[in-house]
Amino acid sequence: MKNIHYAPISAAPKLHDEEVNSFLSQLCSTLPRANNNPILFAAIIATPLGSMLALADEQALYFLDFLDHPKLERRVAKLQKHTKSIIVQGSTPMLDSIKQELDAYFATTLRTFTTPLALIGSTFQKETWQALLIIPYGITISYKALACSLSKPTAFRAVANANGANNLALIIPCHRVIASDGSLGGYGSGVARKQKLIVHEQVL
Repeated sequence: MKNIHYAPISAAPKLHDEEVNSFLSQLCSTLPRANNNPILFAAIIATPLGSMLALADEQALYFLDFLDHPKLERRVAKLQKHTKSIIVQGSTPMLDSIKQELDAYFATTLRTFTTPLALIGSTFQKETWQALLIIPYGITISYKALACSLSKPTAFRAVANANGANNLALIIPCHRVIASDGSLGGYGSGVARKQKLIVHEQVL
């Protein structure tokens, strides 16, 4: 494990209420509905790095990522298919919880998220995500080191793919995993955001 330092980047602009409502209405209208299916409630949460889409039921948070993620709608549709859920705009205690925790995280008053999570993925993906949750705040490790922590030292590409399939950005901290040479590696919502998150967590 090692600390690295990069120059900070500027915060993203906040969406207006009309844009938020328009996005949620469009998202919910394009996803199929069925009677008696579980419901996931959708909310937009503003952060200094841009607005994020959060999906949750009454018990857990299922999804959190930035609105401009290039595969956002595809990933939401995949989650919906797996959970056989419908998605509607609304609020739950889990959405309220993650909003409060994100505010505290970006205010540097929170290092560990406690909102209950629903992990949807393969056994290997879940093992990788659980390993990510153990990486301490403010610390980065390499993809190879993460693979070794799973007792699969040659599976660093599979680990990178599992990172890319993470539906709970920031909460499951795949941004803390970098290349062995110290470069940032990839990040679904943009390497610039990954850089900012690493810098943010090093400001103690």
